[in-house]
Amino acid sequence: MRVQSDFVLTATGLEKRFGRKLAVAGVDLAVPRGCIYGVLGPNGAGKTTTLRMLLGIIDPDAGERIVLGASRPREVSDRIGYLPEERGLYPSMKAREAIAFMGALRGLDWAEGRRRGVEMLEAAGLGHAAGEKIRALSKGMAQLVQLLGSMVHRPELLVLDEPFSGLDPVNQEKLEQLILAERDRGATILFSTHVMAHAQRLCERIAIIAGGKRRFEGTVDEARALLPMRAHLVPRSGNGDTATFLPPDASPVRDGFDFEVPAEGIEPVLARLIESGHGVAGLSIERPGLHEIFVKLVREGEAAA
Repeated sequence: MRVQSDFVLTATGLEKRFGRKLAVAGVDLAVPRGCIYGVLGPNGAGKTTTLRMLLGIIDPDAGERIVLGASRPREVSDRIGYLPEERGLYPSMKAREAIAFMGALRGLDWAEGRRRGVEMLEAAGLGHAAGEKIRALSKGMAQLVQLLGSMVHRPELLVLDEPFSGLDPVNQEKLEQLILAERDRGATILFSTHVMAHAQRLCERIAIIAGGKRRFEGTVDEARALLPMRAHLVPRSGNGDTATFLPPDASPVRDGFDFEVPAEGIEPVLARLIESGHGVAGLSIERPGLHEIFVKLVREGEAAA
């Protein structure tokens, strides 16, 4: 069955058991076409199992998934690129041949795959490695070669399982640029990670999974809005009674105080300080990062599980 949708992938109530362990306990996802979507969660949260069910590598025990309009994902596998968590390339293959081989598995002509492979290696700053055997490459370079192989056939949907794992900062940046280039080409990118910095920089939408269940789905900004903003305030006067004019949770740090911005806003706090004669020498307000939201939701999820 084929279904047309503005979503390249949807899943409803996905469940998977391994023996007595319920690894995925009813996950729902909806990935809009053309976006970068992150599936976030701690190790063991069920991210890899969820991705494998979405790709048809394993079947769910319950629930449904529609991928590129197909209820059986394997029927559209040639339109999908996949980088598994377990990396693996033939060590005796040259880099350009490894990319061509992975493309051939998705129906791409071998000669075209070699040509594209060389172009992609050069664009990624790895042109010098095109004729090198995989065994001669560093771990990070080999991982980038495998990533290029997963996208050489120009898939509509690119699924990356923990793609940043094991990469040094330089290769992480290269990978981010490759992901953005694929998005700009028109592909939809779905990747899993437990490193929040990458998700915060790249993702347009995210799902946070903990304890086998989805605990949040939405934009990064919507996730960061789950916790109140925090203020760092430096009073002009250092008198000891300054704290009496601040919210009850204010804690002294460095040259000032940190506290959650009250629901009524920061203005009443500033007014009290000015009226009391303390004044304000400095003020900064920050919304919590994705890391703080992730930790909060994961702890709540694990407690519920």
